[in-house]
Amino acid sequence: MIETGRPIPEVAEELGVHSGTLHSWVSRWRRNGSASSDRPAPAASVGRLRDTERAELERLRREMSEKKKRIRELEMELDVFKRCMGAPRSSV
Repeated sequence: MIETGRPIPEVAEELGVHSGTLHSWVSRWRRNGSASSDRPAPAASVGRLRDTERAELERLRREMSEKKKRIRELEMELDVFKRCMGAPRSSV
């Protein structure tokens, strides 16, 4: 259709959707850059993060890194605990 130049009815039949529906989606896409909305996409959302989104992403990455570190620490503690429990007791 858009890239291949195939007719909408042919593609619609192949996809199993009504040709009018596909035509509507293509029209919206040509008009707005998105087939899912009648409203134009905001300029900031085209491949760029807003400052607030970037800050939140950085915060979430730091948080994830800290949680992974804590998980590794707990796994090591568990390993030590298992070794202590499995070791034979010394008679004093």
